Amino acid sequence: MNSTAVSLKGTATLFRKEVLRFWKVSVQTVAAPVLTAVLYLLIFGHVLEGHVKVFDQVPYTSFLIPGLVMMSVLQNAFANTSSSLIQSKITGNLVFLLVTPLSHWAWFVAYVGASVVRGVAVGAGVFVVTWWFAPSGFAQPLWIAIFGLMGAALMGTLGLIAGLWAEKFDQIAAFQNFIVMPMTFLSGVFYSVHSLPDFWRSVSHLNPFFYMIDGFRHGFFGVSDVSPWLSLGVVGTSLALLCMLCLQLLRSGYKLRH
Repeated sequence: MNSTAVSLKGTATLFRKEVLRFWKVSVQTVAAPVLTAVLYLLIFGHVLEGHVKVFDQVPYTSFLIPGLVMMSVLQNAFANTSSSLIQSKITGNLVFLLVTPLSHWAWFVAYVGASVVRGVAVGAGVFVVTWWFAPSGFAQPLWIAIFGLMGAALMGTLGLIAGLWAEKFDQIAAFQNFIVMPMTFLSGVFYSVHSLPDFWRSVSHLNPFFYMIDGFRHGFFGVSDVSPWLSLGVVGTSLALLCMLCLQLLRSGYKLRH
């Protein structure tokens, strides 16, 4: 068997291992985030319906659903790679991967690929459950697929970087609580940035999470706060930069070999 075949088989095996890792505890990794999103919908939808101005002729609850779906995709894609790598570091089983002939590309594809699977699985679950509360159409499905996959890949890559950097669970928790969560909640999940004062609207436009959610929402309604092409450019550039950084860290063995 040549080296290319070995690498492909090794990548597929690592990818399958990462998918099984979260699927074996799917009640915790898939069902629990779906329940959390439903609770957000019930609370915010009930309280703010009719009080928050969004796009013309789009009910607030319908507006909220794509944001919750995308938020779930982003948070769970990040959690998959970051938790997997830090667990391997702490338990010591990372050494079994380090002795394999897998390249840094194989690590990247397997870890990020599995995070995309988890993010999409949770997002699909959230959409199926919340759709019953406020059915919505698919104005431009291609945008939904593009931003859903790119957003999951971006956050999976960011989670892999966080997992490489962290040496204990506290650091991962700090990364998630002080960076991922604030940027997610301030990205327009629960509101349209057009309803914000000028200063905070400008601040929102500096948040790359805003473009992921706004572009994703455009696929459902055909309208958005900014052009989907602008969102695509910002998200694509952010993803490319993070991928280059992550691959460089993996190639150098950053905090993997002690």
